[in-house]
Amino acid sequence: MFGRRTPNADVRSTPDRFAFSPSSTYSAASSTVSSKSRSGNNPVAVAVRSIADAFSGCFMPPEPDASKSYGVSGDLRAPSVASKASRNSSERTRGIYVSSYNSMQDREPGSVTFTMEEIYAATRNFSPSFKIGQGGFGTVYKGRLADGTVVAVKRAKKSVYDKHLGVEFQSEIRTLARVEHLNLVKFYGFLEHEDERIVVVEYVPNGTLREHLDCMHSSILDVAARLDIAIDVAHAVTYLHVYTDHPIIHRDIKSSNILLTENFRAKVADFGFARLAADTDSGETHVSTQVKGTAGYLDPEYLRTYQLTEKSDVYSFGVLLVELITGRRPIEPKRELMERITARWAMKKFTEGDAITTLDPRLERTDPTNFVLEKILELALQCLAPHRRSRPSMRRCAEILWGIRKDYRELSPPDFRSSSRSERSTSVREE
Repeated sequence: MFGRRTPNADVRSTPDRFAFSPSSTYSAASSTVSSKSRSGNNPVAVAVRSIADAFSGCFMPPEPDASKSYGVSGDLRAPSVASKASRNSSERTRGIYVSSYNSMQDREPGSVTFTMEEIYAATRNFSPSFKIGQGGFGTVYKGRLADGTVVAVKRAKKSVYDKHLGVEFQSEIRTLARVEHLNLVKFYGFLEHEDERIVVVEYVPNGTLREHLDCMHSSILDVAARLDIAIDVAHAVTYLHVYTDHPIIHRDIKSSNILLTENFRAKVADFGFARLAADTDSGETHVSTQVKGTAGYLDPEYLRTYQLTEKSDVYSFGVLLVELITGRRPIEPKRELMERITARWAMKKFTEGDAITTLDPRLERTDPTNFVLEKILELALQCLAPHRRSRPSMRRCAEILWGIRKDYRELSPPDFRSSSRSERSTSVREE
């Protein structure tokens, strides 16, 4: 059930509109050395964190009239500079590409190398009409590769990163390409060409979870769909924590980093803040690092101690569970004082026996829905425990959610179950 992946390593603020992106950056005081942490001097880790900073949390919805004109014609052919670059790609261009689509399905990670000519062709010379997001560090474009695969192309601003990454980073990127899971956005490749830094990832067409909770799409997510999404995210994060060659901490689990497919399959995106977890086999208990993540989702123990563990993701997942059941954002500054921090408000209502008041008002109040509400808030309360040792593992969260869904389906009459269930039946399997 669980697949395989690895990434890199900052705090962001309110959730953004586009999946590749956080809306603003929060930076806490840093503490990068620990007696039991991974060495911050590892050249591979340094390189990975460096490029992560170039792409993490940086892509936001495009501002009106803010896009730069690239003088694009309707021709898919790249400009002459790209053709020249293509001929010299062995000297000046580095990148890897791996796809599970169409003709690329059986190729090994790193077996295909992008050229700037291919990137230009995929994005129509970075046409403004192909732009789907932008931010302080760069721009995201929708693109189509020669084999028909639709991708998202992240292009860093030239001023953001101007150092050569070296062989070590290429090795790390290849590791990223080999790690994949059904509920993680696929990493296809990275390209260095002169002053260009390009990342190519899977394009997921149905927007973010936050967009759907904000009713920016045509339909409202029902309880069954929200439960399915929670399970998908739990599977993805469990995979990162348990089933990779070295455990990975995502460090930015939030609703705007959850992309939805047409069938409402959830995919976790944006590994810009990710870090390798502590090596428990060597006696390490945590990674000491500066605090990075998104306000409202941050583990308070991590904020206080600068000690990062997998349980920090569990805390963020607890906030996400509250979001799913209430429909509210983690921080609601326009609400009354006691309701501004959504998780705190919801947990207070739950422990006082008044959970029903936290239910998203767009959801119908039925016995099966009330059952899910109580059980989800009960799990969220465990995930949001102040001390990490009191929180469940992500694997345990997934197990609990499977049980909740099973009981919910037994309680629900056939005509009340999610209309999305039949659409997802080929991809959601109880194993």
